[in-house]
Amino acid sequence: MKLTVKVKPNNKNPGIDFTTETECTVRLKSLPVDGKANEELIAQLAKHFKVPKGNIEIISGFTSKTKKVSILFRD
Repeated sequence: MKLTVKVKPNNKNPGIDFTTETECTVRLKSLPVDGKANEELIAQLAKHFKVPKGNIEIISGFTSKTKKVSILFRD
């Protein structure tokens, strides 16, 4: 599954809001420094979709607020 994710770092209320099936906004506590926001993004998505962190990969937008993310579901 591929998602387009808009990231809002340094937010007091972390969470995920879906606008469509493949687009969402993720609010993160972390600042976008040293990859901390990307790590928190992966952790939040893994928790939401109930998959291991290793099954989630940021495809593009490592330093952007808009990212393409791939989620691999396995049995």
